Amino acid sequence: MKVLIVLTSHDELGDTGRKTGFWLEELAAPYYHFKEAGWEITLASPKGGRPPLDPKSNEIAFQTEQTRRFESDPEATSALTNTVRLDSVSAADFDTVFYPGGHGPLWDLAEDADSARLIETTLRSGKPLALVCHAPGVLRHAVNEDGTPLVQGRKVTGFTNSEEEGVALTEIVPFLVEDELKHLGGVYSKIGDWQPYVVQDDLLITGQNPASSGPAAEALIKLTTTINA
Repeated sequence: MKVLIVLTSHDELGDTGRKTGFWLEELAAPYYHFKEAGWEITLASPKGGRPPLDPKSNEIAFQTEQTRRFESDPEATSALTNTVRLDSVSAADFDTVFYPGGHGPLWDLAEDADSARLIETTLRSGKPLALVCHAPGVLRHAVNEDGTPLVQGRKVTGFTNSEEEGVALTEIVPFLVEDELKHLGGVYSKIGDWQPYVVQDDLLITGQNPASSGPAAEALIKLTTTINA
């Protein structure tokens, strides 16, 4: 199986002067799930090259066994340094696509036409797609073939309003993931803050927060393997 992991290239946390990017656990945990499944992994980002890491995600309090493993893994760090440009990839070349979160995607991937096209083409081709934490917000401009919002009527989850409030960024982010998914007609659900929670609706898999990234990857592996059996 070939999986494309799509990361943000955005590193500015609004006008706070602080840095953001992708959340390390949301890349590292799925990366090793895919690796252990024997999958071929390609990393992409809008600008290519090394995407920005949210520095907070690498603080000791947020490090995990997988993040430490990733940081000390030459093959993984080389792949991260050399992500391909998102506009150079085709959904036809992959069996599935995974989007880690972090706050960065709310600024660039959520507005990126190449990303929207990748999401639409992947699902229309009968291939699974997973997005975790803030990444479900990237679905905001993706549409069905009839022009309706892709999430309309679909069961989804994503970073909650209360989780955003918990990190004190409610007034900083360009939009709230929970509110946006509901506004688009998604059948949104959630559980307690910071608890792992994954929702699957046919080919679309979404995870609520960083703790959901590993379980979302496991669900994606199971679904992709079943489809290709």
